[in-house]
Amino acid sequence: MSGDARPGEFVAADGGARWTYAGVLTFANAEAVLESAGSLPLPSSGVADLAGLEHADSAALAVLLALKRRAAAEGTMLAFASVPDSIVSLARVYGIDTIVGV
Repeated sequence: MSGDARPGEFVAADGGARWTYAGVLTFANAEAVLESAGSLPLPSSGVADLAGLEHADSAALAVLLALKRRAAAEGTMLAFASVPDSIVSLARVYGIDTIVGV
């Protein structure tokens, strides 16, 4: 992670209707991101927007999978919007694109 890269986090937006993500999501911060997201109620619209995701590695997929599992456990849906091409490609390589919903 470069010195100017921002640590990332999910933030509730639109009164909790959706989540947005800004910053990076890598092995270096994946656990902290997941822990922080765990303190947020899932978005009421069921959408987490990743347009602000600046850089990610395969750890981002683990976070997305964990969030999908959480939504399923809570009986709700969670979809990811504005997923960067690099994450879509990784999900396809790992064969989990349909599971993650990208």
